Amino acid sequence: MASSRVELLKLFAQTATEIVEKEFTNISESTVISELGIDSLGMLEIVGSMERQLKIQLPDESLAGIQTVKDLIELVERKQQGV
Repeated sequence: MASSRVELLKLFAQTATEIVEKEFTNISESTVISELGIDSLGMLEIVGSMERQLKIQLPDESLAGIQTVKDLIELVERKQQGV
């Protein structure tokens, strides 16, 4: 079952908090991921965790253009819809 954008945003925030061990309270879709202090390795860990929780697989090359939380959420949505 596809998750709503709100659920995906919440999942990203929870996952980022666990991996970076820093509390993220003001994450919105327009948040630039690098501004959260999350590097590319952290991003891979977050994506990997989200993939396991959502039971999806995001190809590495599709992550190249991810800048904002919204970019990641839209990528996950497309994957959940089988696009």
